[in-house]
Amino acid sequence: MSKPDTSTPAAGPVRQATGIDGANIVYRVSGDPAARPLILLHGWAQGSACWGEGLLADLAERYRVVAVDLRGHGYSDAPSDGYDDPKNWAGDVAAVLAAEDITADAVLLGWSYGGLVICDYLAEHGTGAVAGIVLVGAITSIGRGEAGGRVGTAMRAAIPGAMAEEPRVAIKALGSFGNALTGPTEGKGTEAQALFGLTLSTRPRVRAALFDRAVAHDDLLRSLDIPAFVLHGTQDTVVDVSAGRHAAELIPTAVASYWDGVDHGPFVADPQRFLTEVTEFVNGLSLPGRQKGVVIET
Repeated sequence: MSKPDTSTPAAGPVRQATGIDGANIVYRVSGDPAARPLILLHGWAQGSACWGEGLLADLAERYRVVAVDLRGHGYSDAPSDGYDDPKNWAGDVAAVLAAEDITADAVLLGWSYGGLVICDYLAEHGTGAVAGIVLVGAITSIGRGEAGGRVGTAMRAAIPGAMAEEPRVAIKALGSFGNALTGPTEGKGTEAQALFGLTLSTRPRVRAALFDRAVAHDDLLRSLDIPAFVLHGTQDTVVDVSAGRHAAELIPTAVASYWDGVDHGPFVADPQRFLTEVTEFVNGLSLPGRQKGVVIET
């Protein structure tokens, strides 16, 4: 009897890795196994499905795409504790890389909270396996007064209701995000509902636990020895654009693209532009002479 097909053309087959605390981390792999690895790390209360099948398929034509469900999200385990320990987040990324035998040339792309997870990994494991990073509407630190973790108006309005177990409270609070994840929803209703569904399917205790920690990565960013691409919407109401500018100023080799008028989901607002800019950065990693301070504001 043949095994059931657990893949889609875009997302690839389901695979698993084990974190340092025993948590089961689920991810999907697609694209040419010989291509450069592109590791996708989603944001707070989302999942690997957030990227959308179309974008995943386009990326998989270019790279070996590894789309991860972070702990507590999607199909990965949701331990009762440990979300405040950066070593767990770092260990999850390291476990996925090890499971895929990725030891060099990887690009880590993190959206929102995924940027913080990238920093957790780099702080613990260094850059030996990583050729570059992409920070999309991302935080890089978290805690009171951390410039790299400044949230926007929609996120502030959603707290603390977004962590509530009472459905009416949580739905109302999360609804206050409005179009933050998609931009104007005309023609994007399916994507908007999918992202909202991912948020609701994330356990309330996990939504809360992800904010219940404090870690600063400014020193890490200042000493980063690999290229970085910072991509951020100027009207981001979930992670304030100042957090992206902060990271771009600290990272020695950072280049940045600020999308005028765009909110928290650039890859939803304009997937083709996102694909073009990310591809240009990733493909340029092998080119000499990359300069700091290149900024695009359009």
